[in-house]
This record gives sequence, C-alpha cells and structure tokens, in this order.
Amino acid sequence: MSSLSPPVNRLITELARLPGVGQRTAQRLAFYILRLPPDEALPLADAIREVKETVGLCEICFNLAVGPRCRICEDARRDASVLCVVEEPSDILPIERTNEFSGRYHVLGGALSPIDGVDPEDIRIPELITRVGEGGVREVVVATNSTTTGEATALYIAEALREKQPEVAVTRLASGLPVGADLEYADEITLGRALRARREL
Repeated sequence: MSSLSPPVNRLITELARLPGVGQRTAQRLAFYILRLPPDEALPLADAIREVKETVGLCEICFNLAVGPRCRICEDARRDASVLCVVEEPSDILPIERTNEFSGRYHVLGGALSPIDGVDPEDIRIPELITRVGEGGVREVVVATNSTTTGEATALYIAEALREKQPEVAVTRLASGLPVGADLEYADEITLGRALRARREL
C-alpha cells in the first residue's frame, strides 16, 4: 500500500475497521468510492456525519433515537404493558418486520458474559428492573439471541424479575425449525426445542 497516496491509504484503513470487511474488500470499496462522481460519493460522507451528529439513544428504551425518545416510545398506539427485551437496537428490526408485536422494547446493549467481564451492571438490566418496577408492565418477552451468552442473560432476567416482580409474566421467544428446513439437517438442540414448543393444529 506504500505506492498509494496517504488519503487513499487512510480510506482503506478506515474501511478495513468495519465488521466483516477485510483488507482486500476495503481496497475494492476504496477504489469504487474513488471512481464515483463527487455528487454520488459525498452524500455517503454526509450521511455518516449526520447519523453520528444526530442519532443517540432513547431515554426510555435505549433504542436509536433522534431526540430524547425513539419513534416506538412516542407512539401512543403501542402497548406499554408488554416489553420485548433485545440485546441490540438492530434486533428490533426483524421483530418489527413480522408485524406480530405491538408492545415496546428495552435494549440491553449486549449480553452477560462473565468471562469477558460483562456483568449485569455493564448492560441495562438494572434499568429494566427499575422500568418494570415502576408498574404498568404485565409481560416481559425476552428476545435475546440463542447463544450461550443470550441464554444466560435470559435466565438472569427471568430470575431477577421473578424475585422482584413476581406478578409480571416473563416469556421467552420460542425457537425451533425454520420454515422450509429439512429435519435431517436440524441440530439436536433446535429439534429438541421445536418438540418442547409444539402446539395443537
């Protein structure tokens, strides 16, 4: 890369820091951006600058927001008595696409991982307990990822809420076979969960 000018090297270095982007992909992206006319390349830079300057976290649920509250928390039609707990703001998008959930959210900002030094106080579990304790919540749907850390987080939240707010129902998203999947390719854990979550037709 020494044959490239410093601005090009800097662009490649910054692009390579993005998740899932290696050195070669960063180089391809940089040369693609260089080929773009200014009226196509500069809006990308403006969009990055605007999002960093204007987007923060909602003061209630910690979703992404422009201003103090996100659009979901400001929507009076949403059911405030049902909270869906997710790890990251990006987890809200697939749930919203289903059009099956009309409640509100609580974004933890990660998952418990004692090995990595992530304890309950490091993510927004205390804020969740406080929020539920303020009343008006009848159900907490735990939608953390089906990973070791996601499962540990779900169990911790369930135990903490059962201890402090026993009248609030704590549910977990069912997990099982994806539509169109063949049984022979399903792993034992997924298949076992699908059997436990079976329902009458």
